[in-house]
Amino acid sequence: MTGEQVARSQQFGTERFDFAVREWRGFVLLPTAPAPASRPWVWYAPTFVNDTYPLPKQLHAWYSERLLAAGIHVAGVDVGESWGSPAGRAGFSAFHRACTERFGLADETILWPQSRGGLQCYNWAAERPECVRAIGGIYVLVNLAGLRLADARLHAGYGMDEETFRAHLPAHNPLERLAPLAARRIPLFSIHGDCDAIVPLEENAGELTRRYRALGGPAELVVLPGLGHAEVPPFFTSQALLDFFLRHAG
Repeated sequence: MTGEQVARSQQFGTERFDFAVREWRGFVLLPTAPAPASRPWVWYAPTFVNDTYPLPKQLHAWYSERLLAAGIHVAGVDVGESWGSPAGRAGFSAFHRACTERFGLADETILWPQSRGGLQCYNWAAERPECVRAIGGIYVLVNLAGLRLADARLHAGYGMDEETFRAHLPAHNPLERLAPLAARRIPLFSIHGDCDAIVPLEENAGELTRRYRALGGPAELVVLPGLGHAEVPPFFTSQALLDFFLRHAG
Protein backbone atom coordinates (compact mmCIF):
# COMPACT_ATOMS: atom_id res chain seq x y z
CA MET A 1 0.00 0.00 0.00
CA THR A 2 1.18 3.53 -0.67
CA GLY A 3 0.54 7.00 0.65
CA GLU A 4 -0.32 5.80 4.15
CA GLN A 5 1.69 5.57 7.35
CA VAL A 6 2.22 1.89 8.01
CA ALA A 7 3.96 0.19 10.93
CA ARG A 8 5.65 -3.06 9.97
CA SER A 9 6.32 -5.91 12.37
CA GLN A 10 6.36 -9.70 12.50
CA GLN A 11 3.61 -11.97 13.76
CA PHE A 12 2.84 -15.65 13.20
CA GLY A 13 5.97 -15.99 11.07
CA THR A 14 5.08 -13.30 8.55
CA GLU A 15 4.98 -9.56 7.96
CA ARG A 16 2.27 -7.56 9.68
CA PHE A 17 1.10 -4.11 8.55
CA ASP A 18 -0.62 -1.85 11.10
CA PHE A 19 -2.30 1.29 9.81
CA ALA A 20 -4.93 3.90 10.65
CA VAL A 21 -8.46 3.65 9.29
CA ARG A 22 -9.86 7.04 10.27
CA GLU A 23 -10.05 6.86 14.09
CA TRP A 24 -9.56 3.08 14.17
CA ARG A 25 -6.47 0.88 13.88
CA GLY A 26 -6.31 -2.08 11.52
CA PHE A 27 -3.79 -4.77 10.62
CA VAL A 28 -3.16 -7.15 7.73
CA LEU A 29 -0.90 -10.21 7.81
CA LEU A 30 0.68 -11.24 4.51
CA PRO A 31 0.38 -14.92 3.55
CA THR A 32 3.49 -17.05 3.67
CA ALA A 33 2.55 -18.76 0.41
CA PRO A 34 1.50 -17.12 -2.87
CA ALA A 35 -2.05 -15.82 -2.62
CA PRO A 36 -4.63 -17.05 -5.13
CA ALA A 37 -5.80 -14.54 -7.74
CA SER A 38 -8.98 -14.03 -5.71
CA ARG A 39 -6.88 -12.73 -2.75
CA PRO A 40 -8.96 -14.32 0.02
CA TRP A 41 -8.83 -13.14 3.62
CA VAL A 42 -10.05 -14.13 7.06
CA TRP A 43 -11.07 -11.32 9.40
CA TYR A 44 -10.59 -11.91 13.14
CA ALA A 45 -12.67 -10.10 15.79
CA PRO A 46 -12.37 -8.68 18.36
CA THR A 47 -9.05 -7.05 17.56
CA PHE A 48 -7.30 -4.92 20.17
CA VAL A 49 -4.17 -3.04 19.14
CA ASN A 50 -2.69 -2.25 22.55
CA ASP A 51 -0.06 -3.45 24.99
CA THR A 52 -2.54 -4.44 27.71
CA TYR A 53 -4.64 -7.09 25.97
CA PRO A 54 -3.62 -7.39 22.31
CA LEU A 55 -5.75 -9.60 20.08
CA PRO A 56 -5.13 -11.72 18.10
CA LYS A 57 -2.32 -13.26 20.12
CA GLN A 58 -0.22 -16.42 20.25
CA LEU A 59 -3.36 -18.32 21.19
CA HIS A 60 -4.48 -17.83 17.58
CA ALA A 61 -1.23 -19.00 15.98
CA TRP A 62 -2.42 -22.50 15.05
CA TYR A 63 -5.20 -21.17 12.81
CA SER A 64 -3.33 -18.13 11.57
CA GLU A 65 -0.18 -19.94 10.51
CA ARG A 66 -2.18 -22.51 8.55
CA LEU A 67 -4.34 -19.89 6.87
CA LEU A 68 -1.27 -17.87 5.91
CA ALA A 69 0.41 -21.00 4.56
CA ALA A 70 -2.64 -21.56 2.36
CA GLY A 71 -2.16 -18.14 0.75
CA ILE A 72 -4.90 -16.46 2.83
CA HIS A 73 -4.46 -13.02 4.38
CA VAL A 74 -5.46 -12.56 8.03
CA ALA A 75 -6.71 -9.15 9.14
CA GLY A 76 -8.63 -7.25 11.80
CA VAL A 77 -9.61 -3.81 13.06
CA ASP A 78 -9.76 -2.39 16.57
CA VAL A 79 -13.17 -0.75 17.02
CA GLY A 80 -12.86 -0.80 20.81
CA GLU A 81 -15.51 -2.14 23.16
CA SER A 82 -18.30 -1.24 20.76
CA TRP A 83 -20.35 -4.45 21.27
CA GLY A 84 -21.65 -4.53 17.70
CA SER A 85 -22.95 -0.97 17.82
CA PRO A 86 -23.50 1.28 14.77
CA ALA A 87 -20.23 3.09 15.55
CA GLY A 88 -18.33 -0.20 15.54
CA ARG A 89 -20.06 -1.26 12.33
CA ALA A 90 -18.92 1.99 10.71
CA GLY A 91 -15.37 1.06 11.67
CA PHE A 92 -15.84 -2.36 10.08
CA SER A 93 -17.08 -0.79 6.84
CA ALA A 94 -14.16 1.62 6.72
CA PHE A 95 -11.73 -1.23 7.32
CA HIS A 96 -13.32 -3.41 4.64
CA ARG A 97 -12.93 -0.52 2.19
CA ALA A 98 -9.28 -0.11 3.17
CA CYS A 99 -8.53 -3.81 2.73
CA THR A 100 -10.20 -4.09 -0.65
CA GLU A 101 -8.97 -0.79 -2.09
CA ARG A 102 -5.47 -0.48 -0.57
CA PHE A 103 -4.51 -4.13 -0.36
CA GLY A 104 -6.62 -5.44 -3.22
CA LEU A 105 -8.20 -8.13 -1.06
CA ALA A 106 -11.36 -9.93 -2.13
CA ASP A 107 -14.66 -8.08 -1.83
CA GLU A 108 -16.06 -11.01 0.17
CA THR A 109 -14.29 -11.85 3.42
CA ILE A 110 -14.55 -14.77 5.84
CA LEU A 111 -15.38 -13.52 9.32
CA TRP A 112 -13.76 -15.19 12.34
CA PRO A 113 -15.47 -13.98 15.52
CA GLN A 114 -14.57 -15.08 19.01
CA SER A 115 -16.80 -14.39 22.02
CA ARG A 116 -18.02 -10.75 21.90
CA GLY A 117 -16.50 -10.49 18.44
CA GLY A 118 -19.72 -12.24 17.44
CA LEU A 119 -21.69 -9.07 18.13
CA GLN A 120 -19.34 -7.08 15.90
CA CYS A 121 -19.24 -9.58 13.03
CA TYR A 122 -22.87 -10.63 12.88
CA ASN A 123 -24.27 -7.11 13.21
CA TRP A 124 -21.98 -5.83 10.47
CA ALA A 125 -22.68 -8.85 8.26
CA ALA A 126 -26.43 -8.26 8.57
CA GLU A 127 -25.94 -4.85 6.96
CA ARG A 128 -23.23 -5.85 4.47
CA PRO A 129 -24.04 -9.45 3.50
CA GLU A 130 -22.63 -8.88 0.02
CA CYS A 131 -19.20 -8.48 1.65
CA VAL A 132 -19.29 -11.80 3.53
CA ARG A 133 -18.39 -15.23 2.16
CA ALA A 134 -18.74 -17.23 5.40
CA ILE A 135 -18.65 -16.84 9.20
CA GLY A 136 -16.84 -19.30 11.48
CA GLY A 137 -16.75 -18.54 15.19
CA ILE A 138 -15.53 -19.69 18.59
CA TYR A 139 -18.05 -19.51 21.47
CA VAL A 140 -19.65 -16.50 19.82
CA LEU A 141 -21.77 -14.00 21.72
CA VAL A 142 -24.72 -13.23 19.43
CA ASN A 143 -27.58 -12.65 21.88
CA LEU A 144 -27.68 -9.20 23.44
CA ALA A 145 -30.89 -10.09 25.24
CA GLY A 146 -29.02 -12.70 27.27
CA LEU A 147 -26.58 -10.17 28.71
CA ARG A 148 -26.90 -8.08 31.84
CA LEU A 149 -28.63 -5.17 30.15
CA ALA A 150 -27.72 -2.87 33.04
CA ASP A 151 -24.02 -3.27 32.14
CA ALA A 152 -22.65 0.25 31.61
CA ARG A 153 -20.19 -1.05 29.00
CA LEU A 154 -23.09 -1.89 26.69
CA HIS A 155 -24.61 1.56 27.06
CA ALA A 156 -21.26 3.22 26.45
CA GLY A 157 -20.64 1.09 23.37
CA TYR A 158 -24.01 2.07 21.91
CA GLY A 159 -23.97 5.67 23.14
CA MET A 160 -27.31 5.17 24.89
CA ASP A 161 -28.63 5.20 28.43
CA GLU A 162 -30.08 1.98 29.80
CA GLU A 163 -33.71 2.83 29.02
CA THR A 164 -32.96 3.80 25.42
CA PHE A 165 -30.79 0.73 24.94
CA ARG A 166 -33.56 -1.58 26.12
CA ALA A 167 -36.06 0.08 23.81
CA HIS A 168 -33.81 -0.36 20.79
CA LEU A 169 -32.51 -3.83 21.66
CA PRO A 170 -34.29 -5.81 18.89
CA ALA A 171 -32.77 -3.57 16.21
CA HIS A 172 -29.26 -4.43 17.40
CA ASN A 173 -29.56 -8.05 18.50
CA PRO A 174 -27.77 -10.33 15.97
CA LEU A 175 -30.28 -13.14 16.50
CA GLU A 176 -33.02 -10.85 15.15
CA ARG A 177 -30.97 -9.85 12.09
CA LEU A 178 -30.18 -13.13 10.34
CA ALA A 179 -32.56 -12.91 7.38
CA PRO A 180 -30.17 -11.01 5.03
CA LEU A 181 -27.48 -13.64 5.62
CA ALA A 182 -29.86 -16.55 5.09
CA ALA A 183 -31.17 -14.96 1.90
CA ARG A 184 -27.65 -15.21 0.47
CA ARG A 185 -27.13 -18.65 2.06
CA ILE A 186 -23.90 -17.52 3.72
CA PRO A 187 -22.44 -20.57 5.51
CA LEU A 188 -22.12 -20.38 9.31
CA PHE A 189 -19.96 -22.52 11.59
CA SER A 190 -19.85 -22.40 15.39
CA ILE A 191 -17.78 -24.27 17.94
CA HIS A 192 -19.01 -23.94 21.52
CA GLY A 193 -18.75 -25.69 24.88
CA ASP A 194 -21.84 -26.96 26.66
CA CYS A 195 -20.63 -25.69 30.06
CA ASP A 196 -20.09 -22.06 29.06
CA ALA A 197 -21.39 -19.86 31.90
CA ILE A 198 -20.22 -16.58 30.29
CA VAL A 199 -21.69 -17.08 26.81
CA PRO A 200 -24.22 -19.90 27.28
CA LEU A 201 -24.42 -22.33 24.38
CA GLU A 202 -28.21 -22.59 24.07
CA GLU A 203 -28.79 -18.81 24.17
CA ASN A 204 -26.07 -18.09 21.63
CA ALA A 205 -24.60 -20.58 19.12
CA GLY A 206 -27.44 -23.04 19.74
CA GLU A 207 -30.18 -20.50 19.07
CA LEU A 208 -28.19 -18.99 16.20
CA THR A 209 -27.99 -22.36 14.49
CA ARG A 210 -31.69 -23.16 15.05
CA ARG A 211 -32.92 -19.81 13.78
CA TYR A 212 -30.59 -19.75 10.80
CA ARG A 213 -31.60 -23.21 9.65
CA ALA A 214 -35.26 -22.26 10.05
CA LEU A 215 -34.60 -19.36 7.65
CA GLY A 216 -33.10 -21.79 5.15
CA GLY A 217 -29.47 -20.92 5.78
CA PRO A 218 -26.64 -23.48 6.11
CA ALA A 219 -25.24 -23.69 9.65
CA GLU A 220 -22.92 -26.16 11.40
CA LEU A 221 -22.52 -26.42 15.17
CA VAL A 222 -19.82 -28.40 16.95
CA VAL A 223 -20.48 -28.78 20.68
CA LEU A 224 -17.55 -29.64 22.94
CA PRO A 225 -18.80 -31.53 26.02
CA GLY A 226 -17.65 -30.37 29.42
CA LEU A 227 -15.94 -27.19 28.19
CA GLY A 228 -16.69 -23.60 29.14
CA HIS A 229 -15.48 -20.20 28.03
CA ALA A 230 -11.85 -21.21 28.15
CA GLU A 231 -8.68 -20.66 26.13
CA VAL A 232 -7.97 -24.36 25.69
CA PRO A 233 -6.69 -26.33 22.67
CA PRO A 234 -9.98 -27.92 21.55
CA PHE A 235 -11.26 -24.45 20.61
CA PHE A 236 -8.02 -23.14 19.14
CA THR A 237 -6.77 -26.19 17.23
CA SER A 238 -10.05 -27.34 15.69
CA GLN A 239 -9.47 -29.04 12.34
CA ALA A 240 -13.18 -28.72 11.63
CA LEU A 241 -13.09 -24.92 11.94
CA LEU A 242 -9.88 -24.67 9.94
CA ASP A 243 -11.37 -26.85 7.21
CA PHE A 244 -14.41 -24.56 7.13
CA PHE A 245 -12.19 -21.54 6.56
CA LEU A 246 -10.14 -23.28 3.87
CA ARG A 247 -13.22 -24.67 2.13
CA HIS A 248 -14.80 -21.24 1.76
CA ALA A 249 -11.65 -19.26 1.01
CA GLY A 250 -11.52 -20.43 -2.58
